[in-house]
Amino acid sequence: MEFHETGYPEPSDEYLKPTPFFDFDHPTTREFAERAVDGATGDRETAIRAFYAVRDAIRYDPYRITDRVDAYRASDVLETGAAYCIPKASLLTAVARYAGIPAAIGLSDVTNHMCSPRLRDAMGGKDLFLHHGYAVMLIDGKWVKAAPAFNIELCDKFDVTPTEFDGVEDALLQEFDKHGRKHMQYVANHGLWSDLPFQRIHDDFTAYYGAEIWERCRAETARNESRQARNFEDEKPVT
Repeated sequence: MEFHETGYPEPSDEYLKPTPFFDFDHPTTREFAERAVDGATGDRETAIRAFYAVRDAIRYDPYRITDRVDAYRASDVLETGAAYCIPKASLLTAVARYAGIPAAIGLSDVTNHMCSPRLRDAMGGKDLFLHHGYAVMLIDGKWVKAAPAFNIELCDKFDVTPTEFDGVEDALLQEFDKHGRKHMQYVANHGLWSDLPFQRIHDDFTAYYGAEIWERCRAETARNESRQARNFEDEKPVT
């Protein structure tokens, strides 16, 4: 696995091949990718279609933060239908590679103002989100970042302008919501990887949020699945 702390990698087969996490060789991922980019002309249109397919087909669910390795595989994200930012970035990276677009995954720390009291409790009272995930795609000779985390329904309910992607400029999360209130701010960049660095993510989450983070999120996911609690997009955001 290649890692670039700063800058962008040189294009190579390393950024086109399937991996354990970017598993576009899995039938579920391959079928999704085929539908997502069908009829696209050129890398730019292909990347745009891939972005919107991932953004809106997979519901953003931060309670699915998990130490289960398989949950970060593109195929598992599709089978579950909900994920948080890192697995959604894995899926976009896999779709891009399926379409022949070199792609990597990037991680950055962000302050998250699109939060709820329940989510803040699950995160141990923290509002710094470690390792926010996004895909980085080589489009027409330029590396472009795209964060497909927040689906359109979530943005509508939280009154946040959705992230849009034109295949030319970086499409990261907005600093302000529709009313000019602080939404999200990038704090630190942790570089780019040719495959998802699961152990780094696991260890950093455990150290920062405490080992209880995994059980807290498992419990909240179970509450949602049993309909004992509302889904994240139906909660009241912290303002």
